[in-house]
Amino acid sequence: MTAVTTTGGTTTTGVDAPATGVVWIHSTPSALCPHIEWALGGVLGVPTRLDWSPQPADRGSYRAELEWRGPAGTAATIASSLQRWGRLRFEVTEHQPGTDEGVRYSVTPRLGVFHATIGRHGDVLVHEQRLRAALVADALNRASLHRAVADLLGLAWDEELELFRQAGADGPRWLERHLA
Repeated sequence: MTAVTTTGGTTTTGVDAPATGVVWIHSTPSALCPHIEWALGGVLGVPTRLDWSPQPADRGSYRAELEWRGPAGTAATIASSLQRWGRLRFEVTEHQPGTDEGVRYSVTPRLGVFHATIGRHGDVLVHEQRLRAALVADALNRASLHRAVADLLGLAWDEELELFRQAGADGPRWLERHLA
């Protein structure tokens, strides 16, 4: 079953759904809001309406979030669909039942797309070969170990998005609360 859940309710269709996730639209101009809903509906296969609220960190921008269910790979399809609009800040997560790993895509106009494997609580997991490559780059003076690990963790995206993750009067929003 595909379920698109917003604070306004749930829409379902008859498709098996092994994956669940959340889309956080952190900041978008109002003119893109209906286009984002249309794009999400196209990916999820059901009409999608988001509850938009003003984004206090970016005057004139709006924020929304959407919990979704769908086939494995839906987060990648959502990220690909939305990243084409350069004035949009968003994150998408995906988790499949029965696994301890998921994925997160973080997108900003300045930095582009960051993709990471994440644990059950939203922490970024870096696999051994990627750490080995960082050690080699440091040994060959191509990149400092500090810089390489910061890149592997997506720290630049976290630093840029943290202000937008705050929900104004609602307090902080944490990615991991939706993954457990």
